[in-house]
Amino acid sequence: MGAGGNIMKSQTLSPPVLRKAGLDALAKKLGPLGMVRFLQQYESGSGDYTREREQWLKDVELDDILESRAKHRGRFTP
Repeated sequence: MGAGGNIMKSQTLSPPVLRKAGLDALAKKLGPLGMVRFLQQYESGSGDYTREREQWLKDVELDDILESRAKHRGRFTP
């Protein structure tokens, strides 16, 4: 079966089945150690990003963001 058939099939798989198929593909291509090393790059992290973001941005105004964007791009596009 060609690559197009595999893509269509993966769109209909349930999340657990898709996850297993993905892990199987990684293990086949990278080997067990390579698969583990690859997966270790994607950690879920910790904390509450939404709450922390509110703290980081509490004093930032939209005009400040647009002004910074304009400086970096060399033009102002509201």
